[in-house]
Amino acid sequence: MDVFVCEEKTESGEVTDAHPYFGLIGTDIEKIGPSYENTVRGSQGRNVDSQVSSGNPVPGKGRGTKRKLPGENQTATSGKKNKSDLVMPKLPPNGYPLDHPYNKDGYRYILAEPDPHAPFRQEFDESTDCAGKPIPAWLYRKLQPSSVLLAMHDRAPQLKLSDDRLSVTGEKGYCMVRATHGVEEGAWYYEATIEDMPENSATRIGWSQELGNLQAPLGYDRFGYSWRSRKGTKFHESRGYHYHDGGYGSGDTLGFLIELPRRKEKEGQLSLPDAFKDRRLVKVKSYLYFEEKDEVQQAIKALRTLPGSRIAFYKNGEYVGTAWKDIYEGMYYPAVSLYKGCTVRLNFGPNFKHKPKDVPCMGMHESVDKVIVQQTMSDMLYLVENESQMRLDAIYF
Repeated sequence: MDVFVCEEKTESGEVTDAHPYFGLIGTDIEKIGPSYENTVRGSQGRNVDSQVSSGNPVPGKGRGTKRKLPGENQTATSGKKNKSDLVMPKLPPNGYPLDHPYNKDGYRYILAEPDPHAPFRQEFDESTDCAGKPIPAWLYRKLQPSSVLLAMHDRAPQLKLSDDRLSVTGEKGYCMVRATHGVEEGAWYYEATIEDMPENSATRIGWSQELGNLQAPLGYDRFGYSWRSRKGTKFHESRGYHYHDGGYGSGDTLGFLIELPRRKEKEGQLSLPDAFKDRRLVKVKSYLYFEEKDEVQQAIKALRTLPGSRIAFYKNGEYVGTAWKDIYEGMYYPAVSLYKGCTVRLNFGPNFKHKPKDVPCMGMHESVDKVIVQQTMSDMLYLVENESQMRLDAIYF
């Protein structure tokens, strides 16, 4: 199948300064997206399709990353070559380190892996002059999970995740967990089943942006929208509104729909996530993370409503109704907040119990390939736009 096209002149035969012009025959990048799994298995040997239990808190912040000195951690007679600094340690079966930093105290941590497309990878690996010096962040990229799960790091530490990372159990006061994948355009759906709800426990489930407070109920701030089990109240910015009589409880399966249309002024534009390649790399238990500072006040000032957007809920296959219209624009993640010891199980697809029939939508599981394509495009554009600055001699000498 032909992928590229070369135009040596216009249809009228004119040759312009732009010629020869090279492009893609098909502009839908997702159909010719990167072979992500093939590019990562050689450097990681990871298996991201099975899961392990939740990790333990890591005290304090990780230290900065530096290239190991020649012979470090080796005996004089070992005769073995140092392990490459650009090879990621093998991950646990769940695809995420057990000892990891949590998103808290105004910082977020994004697990990084070596970028096979970054320039000067071999030069950095072989150069003794780079030993003991910080690893350039552009040599790494954000690791992309191969399925939608509850995030190990993007949660309150007191919450307990199941081995498959699809169930969460609360403890004491309200706190929250987000999913690994978010969406900012299109119609998306996921389900949550209440597996256990002891007396005096409660939950609020819905959608949250990445800056939503994890040590608070979903809907506490401007970054989240939730539906509470008690009385069926809906919440946003800590304000509760009557939504559905009776609420929900143990055994109920709830559906969560979000519709995020594209703004007219963005038609034809490519919307890409952050590459993170200009952030600081920190090392925690042999793994590297991009460190991102939360700019909450700036984000609040930048919030604007998205005309035509809405959030709707379903209960046991029955449409409850639209909870909000014209919500704030942004990237939204499935999110659950729990009060005391209730347990909720998430279903991100493809096998839903009650997928909506009244509106066309995609299951959250379908976001995986889209995110991989968008992140890869973002990484490649960063490397191209900053090519002149990515020289080891300019950094170290």
